[in-house]
Amino acid sequence: QVLSLPIVVIVHGNQDNNAKATVLWDNAFSEIDRVPFVVAERVPWEKMCDTLNLKFKAEVQTPKGLLKEHYFFLAQKIFNDHSASLKDFQSRSVSWAQFNKEILPGRGFTFWQWFDGVLDLTKRCLKSYWSDRLIIGFISKQYVCKLLSTEPDGTFLLRFSDSEIGGVTIAHVIRGKDGTSQVENIQPFSAKDLSIRSLGDRIRDLGQLRNLYPNIPKDQAFGSHYNSEWVGAG
Repeated sequence: QVLSLPIVVIVHGNQDNNAKATVLWDNAFSEIDRVPFVVAERVPWEKMCDTLNLKFKAEVQTPKGLLKEHYFFLAQKIFNDHSASLKDFQSRSVSWAQFNKEILPGRGFTFWQWFDGVLDLTKRCLKSYWSDRLIIGFISKQYVCKLLSTEPDGTFLLRFSDSEIGGVTIAHVIRGKDGTSQVENIQPFSAKDLSIRSLGDRIRDLGQLRNLYPNIPKDQAFGSHYNSEWVGAG
């Protein structure tokens, strides 16, 4: 006899997300010579990082994987800990429950459901932007405020929405006449929104956006992503 690759039988499409989580966990963390159906309940966080990175690159079909700062944000999210350092997380282990059972604080979904939504959105609508490193993506709203608060008016960056599954939002600086600045987040765009009008064209349309963080003129950063029929229009 020989063990097959993991298989999950589902009876409805709404079970697809959980099924993918089960297959991913089994594939990544089971031992070759294990007893059937026996898989570790907890795994080192570093091992989880490798798995998420491999999954992201394979699903999106991009050579550009996750970076250290992305792992830091994901660790803060899955462990619900914003006080630990990057080094602190390296010695931790993550459980199946934290991965795809426990609802994230203040949300209606699990870590995996959120991450899978990011995968789907990036694969369908953002592959070229991600591959060109135009999207930071995995970064908290609080850290974005810290990054942008001292930047000139119109500086912006792109991050994956925390509050919605499969959304990308634009954070940008608005500086008042008195010199004070505030960071605003535009309502997240879904895959449906971006299928109607691409991210590049939406960024071009928004006059308040000037430079991609740290200091790249938006036409220079996103010009190759503008729809050609709109370039020079008007």
